[in-house]
Amino acid sequence: QVQLVESGGGLVQAGDSLRLACAASGDTFNSYDMGWFRQTPGQEREFVSAIRWSGGDTYYADSVKGRFTISRDNAKSTVTLQMNSLKPEDTAIYYCAAKQGLRTIYYAKTYDHWGQGTQVTVSS
Repeated sequence: QVQLVESGGGLVQAGDSLRLACAASGDTFNSYDMGWFRQTPGQEREFVSAIRWSGGDTYYADSVKGRFTISRDNAKSTVTLQMNSLKPEDTAIYYCAAKQGLRTIYYAKTYDHWGQGTQVTVSS
């Protein structure tokens, strides 16, 4: 079992940057693939980015490709999401998630552990 705590959200203007962090505790962090998802009211949780347990493979939604960068530090049990050139449509609650095994990395249902979320608001 792993516990996840996100931080780094806030209110910024379009074009600004934010760096989200997710701190993990309780289990072997480097056995988990890690993902970031986001959700707006009335919408399903949307895939943003993910990184394999080894850090060797990263994945991005088309809407954030080229603007967001995911990374992890297995020694510190953290995963970060660097978000640049933010747009108002990036406004959402951002969740960190963890999963093990070979299930697809893109679907929220395949993740077993979730953080409480952090609000990101981008004003125009």
